[in-house]
Order: sequence, then C-alpha cells, then structure tokens
Amino acid sequence: MSTTAIVTGGARGIGKACAEALAAKGCDIALIDLLEDDMAATAKEIAAAHGVKTLTFTADVTDFARAHAIVDEVAKAWGRIDVLVNNAGAPNPKPILEITEDEFDRTIAVNLKSCFNYIHAAAPIMLAQEGVARIVSMSSLNALSGGVTSAVSKHSYAAAKAGILGLTRSLAKEFGPKIAINAICPGVIATDLLKRMITNSHDSLVRGIALGRMGAPEDVASLVAYLATEPHMFMTGQHFVVDGFQWSC
Repeated sequence: MSTTAIVTGGARGIGKACAEALAAKGCDIALIDLLEDDMAATAKEIAAAHGVKTLTFTADVTDFARAHAIVDEVAKAWGRIDVLVNNAGAPNPKPILEITEDEFDRTIAVNLKSCFNYIHAAAPIMLAQEGVARIVSMSSLNALSGGVTSAVSKHSYAAAKAGILGLTRSLAKEFGPKIAINAICPGVIATDLLKRMITNSHDSLVRGIALGRMGAPEDVASLVAYLATEPHMFMTGQHFVVDGFQWSC
C-alpha cells in the first residue's frame, strides 16, 4: 500500500522541495496551492521523476470548508492519509502600528488558521486508520526570536508562527499515539520570494549565520521527509530549528 501525503503551499519554494523529498520516499502527493500553473508543473515533475501518483487542488488554505472537501477527496481517491505537511504561509513586514485589522487577521489566517483547517480535516481519518500518521507544520525562527529581519516579517507573522508551536505541543498530547506531530522553524531560506524581499540585506544576513550561507528549501525538506517517513522516529510535540545557527537574529 502506498504512503500518501498532502502538502499545502506545495507549488514552489519549500513546499515544492518537501513534495519532491516525500515523493522520493515513495509517497503519493496531493498538492494544494493558489498558484495553479506552478502547482501543475510541480506535480508533473514529481510524477515523472519518481513514478508516484499526484493530485492538485487550487485553494485558499484559510477556507475551512474547502480544506475538509479536499482532504475528503484525497482520502476517497487513495484510501488513507499518512502525512500532512502544513507549509502554506506568507510573511508580513508591517510594524504593528501600521498594520490594519484586516491585514493582521489575514496573516493569522494564512499562517496559523490554515494549519487548524487541514489538521481538523485530516486528523479523524488519520486516527481511524491503521498505523501512525505524521503531521509536520512549518513554523519559523521568527516564532522564537521575534523576527529574523524586519524586511521579511514582524509581529503578526511572529505571533502566527508561535501559535503553530503551541498547537503542535497541545495536539501531540491529544493525538498520541496515533499521530506524531512536529514543527519546523526555518531561518533564512533562499526561496524566490525571500530573494526578492531582501536584496539589500543579503550580505549582512549571511554574516550572522554560522554556516556562512542561506538555507536552501532542500535543507528544510530533508528534515520534513525524516519526520514524515522515518519508521524509527520517536519524537512528537517538538520543534526543530533549521537556520545554520543564525546567531545574530
């Protein structure tokens, strides 16, 4: 029986790398994103490279009902859901006194409520099936430091990503031993979006990273694949920092 995985925000960047890493482990992959063309291209690449089945769903991850409909469709198509990767998210660089209420709510919804939506939809299926399912949610170094760089994120984003850590710890108690749930806190990862946002601060950021470079999406994806598929994985309710030891945050 094939292992199945859902990846939100899977069209490009870290989400695409996670989908590719999971496919390399033999997982059939369901991608969810608003970027329909990029998502279709990613699904085609993954299927050709790894011989796995793929599904794609165009969706706003903040939509609770849509999350349930997608997860039900994946379960109906493949019979089970083994892995959920909550990767979808978006930064917000505005200071707290400049952000509007709607912008704050949207930041919380995209980064935190989206995790709730897909966990709420997938957990009943995971709890009812045989075996131990895995959930990996993408938090951020911002959740621990209060902000890596003002060009990328500020308070609303840090608050949302910190919420993921609390949700992860509490759900580990509720879902154990049927679901192992963990979070990852990436530091500065060289996605296309980040490169566009920090063109003027690249050198100063790298000087503050002990390994001397920005992270790559694959640096995060390799840990996601481990947490999602490694049979001898005795961790739940944890967060893991992937930042090259970013000591100047």
